[in-house]
Amino acid sequence: MSTLDRLKDAVGARGFTQDPAQIAPHLEEWRSKYRGTTPLLLKPATTAEVSAILSICHQTRTPIVTQGGNTGLVGGQIPLHGEVLLSTSRLSKVRALDASGMTLTAEAGVTLAGVRQAAAEKDLLFPLSLASEGSCTIGGNIATNAGGTHVLRYGMTRALVLGLEVVQANGVVLDMLRALHKDNTGYDIKQLFIGSEGTLGVITAATLRLFPMPDAAVVGLVAMPSPDAAVTLLGRMQAATGGMLSAFELMPRLALELVTRHIAGTRDPLAEPAPWYVLMEATGGRDTGLAASFETALGAAIEDGIAGNAVVATSQAQAAELWKLRESISEAQKREGASIKHDISVPVAAIPAFLKKAVPAVQAIVPGARPVSFGHLGDGNLHFNFNAPRAGDDPAFLAQWDEVQLCVHDLVKEFAGSISAEHGIGAMKVSSLPRYKSHAELDAMRALKAAFDPAGILNPGKTVPPVVRL
Repeated sequence: MSTLDRLKDAVGARGFTQDPAQIAPHLEEWRSKYRGTTPLLLKPATTAEVSAILSICHQTRTPIVTQGGNTGLVGGQIPLHGEVLLSTSRLSKVRALDASGMTLTAEAGVTLAGVRQAAAEKDLLFPLSLASEGSCTIGGNIATNAGGTHVLRYGMTRALVLGLEVVQANGVVLDMLRALHKDNTGYDIKQLFIGSEGTLGVITAATLRLFPMPDAAVVGLVAMPSPDAAVTLLGRMQAATGGMLSAFELMPRLALELVTRHIAGTRDPLAEPAPWYVLMEATGGRDTGLAASFETALGAAIEDGIAGNAVVATSQAQAAELWKLRESISEAQKREGASIKHDISVPVAAIPAFLKKAVPAVQAIVPGARPVSFGHLGDGNLHFNFNAPRAGDDPAFLAQWDEVQLCVHDLVKEFAGSISAEHGIGAMKVSSLPRYKSHAELDAMRALKAAFDPAGILNPGKTVPPVVRL
């Protein structure tokens, strides 16, 4: 029996397809930068089926790529070299929810929106929030250590995971689904799989931390004269709210213009344009005086000339309208045309200086490139993006991606930052790692890969670079 036939038998008739039409949506990522091929799409419904699949692949040295909601932006989820593709879409159960312990156990294929909804039904909050939450999966979020808009308050995905169930490359199941907030019994092995992008094992389920659902939220959009002023405002608002800021998002004027141009139902809520904007949110208890503290601090910042005009939402509907402006930027950029994108982080205080140096550096390579630098100022993560100078320039513009990326990443290193803040390494950045990580770090990564996947079948060529001494 062939390997493909053995894999089909492992999942049964409903658990696989070789129909090109059904497979096609899994072979191209959202930006159409990466396209792959596969002889077989597997859709296991249980951890036991995942175990059987990996056991066969390990025995036969068959490469395999795991895919969640296919929302990744660095090609990590695409079978670029004809690997077998494993979709977690049928691992879709919420197994348990402990309201008193504030934990939830979900299988890897549950969407992020599904996890958040299950928590909300018990008046609890799972704080990870992404624009793609309706389609991205919790397994993919964990495998990429997703960030999102609320890292400032709640941390990256890594901080939200209490336990994991993982199938190793040889098919052995690691049951680490513990709902413990404290566990010092040896190495915290689950952490190795968080952010490993499917190169060390396949995550099949997770136990997640939940939080009390805030009953008060204050959302404001503020016109800003500069990123320097935004950093100053961040410190003031953190102090005034007692650290209750859950989001602090920076946006340039061009981002707002693209959104209002391309996204239906959006408008500029302020009468006068500004070069920059901050969208900020604070959440807490209704009786904490949070709204008063927020508005008093914001008013003082305006009086002191740190901030310009502002609008504070007076209803949930208005808050949703303000958030839509931020969450629609990526879609608006896509509709505007080609864009070269970077997911970088630098120390918060260094963001203004980085922007002052990096924007003209890119425009020296691509004259007229339009900067759309936006993102999570509160934790130092910027989506440092550029749109083509003019419509129709797309092919020539995209041909300069590698040169622009090298320039940006070198500057990120100069500012003691990271070339991947929350999107992962995948295929896009794996060849760049030797330039920005030490030999010792890379050797440690390779040692872990060899220990957990000695046959090299899991997502080969992604995340962990081969040995290359520069």
